[in-house]
Amino acid sequence: MPQGNSMEENASSRYIQVGEECTGCGLCTFACPFGQIQITGGRAVIGEGCNLCGACVKACGQRAISITAPEKKAGESSQGEVWVFAEQHQGTIRNATYELLAKGRELADKLNTGLVAVCFGDNVVDAGSLIAHGADKVYLVESADLATNQEDYLTYEMVRLIKEHRPAVVLAAATMLGRAFIPRVAAILNTGLTADCTGLDIDPERHLLIQTRPTFGGNVMATIICPERRPQMATVRPRVFRKNPPDSGRRGEVIRVDFRKEAITAKTRLLSFIADITDKVKLEDADIIVSGGRGLGKAENFSLIAELAGVLGAAVGASRAAVDEGWIPYSHQVGQTGKTVSPRLYIACGISGAIQHLAGMQTSECIVAINNNPDAPIFQVAHYGIVGDLFQVVPLLIRKLKG
Repeated sequence: MPQGNSMEENASSRYIQVGEECTGCGLCTFACPFGQIQITGGRAVIGEGCNLCGACVKACGQRAISITAPEKKAGESSQGEVWVFAEQHQGTIRNATYELLAKGRELADKLNTGLVAVCFGDNVVDAGSLIAHGADKVYLVESADLATNQEDYLTYEMVRLIKEHRPAVVLAAATMLGRAFIPRVAAILNTGLTADCTGLDIDPERHLLIQTRPTFGGNVMATIICPERRPQMATVRPRVFRKNPPDSGRRGEVIRVDFRKEAITAKTRLLSFIADITDKVKLEDADIIVSGGRGLGKAENFSLIAELAGVLGAAVGASRAAVDEGWIPYSHQVGQTGKTVSPRLYIACGISGAIQHLAGMQTSECIVAINNNPDAPIFQVAHYGIVGDLFQVVPLLIRKLKG
């Protein structure tokens, strides 16, 4: 919160001024992303936490607020840091975190600022790997209460850290956890959030985060910016970015932060956790995926897909059409409204290739399509195409692989 009762008392007063034109209307107080302005004596007073983002300047109808950019030393950035939420499960960092760190490193370099990973958990065994994958600093908050990723705790702690350190950008994977608590963080901070992004970049002139996501069922790609609120926040679909190989020679700092449970009133309590045991291989992490679509005709025929997947040590995927028919659970769905995957090998059996499905798998390293329609859109993205009856082709493949 703002401190002091005059501009002269604030550290930022050398660079930001409130002129005599100020009427104390309060518009700037609503515009400030970090709540650093209050009206005192009928005039705006800027707090010591001001980071000169300029939101108040744009909001002021009287043009009473002005900013003089501070001189920067060589190599110094006026931008806040880029933060990545490092999601963990049972003490192990999720793969989606490393993918985000690769893109976050690129964004931070364009902004000439630091990359920070923020991790909540208990006995996190590979926190140092966040440095090896590109982070300059890691804020590590460990407690037995954080082991199960209870959203009330994560929300409070993330908000607290953001208010304290004021990053410019906050990124999280669009996993079930990221989709659940990151919007709550954005709402509390009164800032914008773009969900399920498939592309991120930096506007070099305005230093804004350019966020790209599909909309209207994947038929249109929307470009979104957040020019007046901070931090700029986005969740990103797993597997849309490739993680960089770890650099064991990188040096960084792991900063341990105390967890303040007593300051949080949790509204939920985790009673038990039931793992999904229907997948022998987790879809998002699989190197090989065999997917079935409407061409299978009925639920019983997914046993053929499961048999081929078993021989290959692969995960079983499905198109939305197959899921909508009730042939296979939603957890297997690949596509715009399902999971985004990027395996080394993706085998599509009886899938026509609607744009929504292609959006979820077209970054696969090798795509093999089996379909009896030579004009199916799936063949436009496939590296290898087999035009034929899947009920003849797939059994042949299984027999050949079994040797």
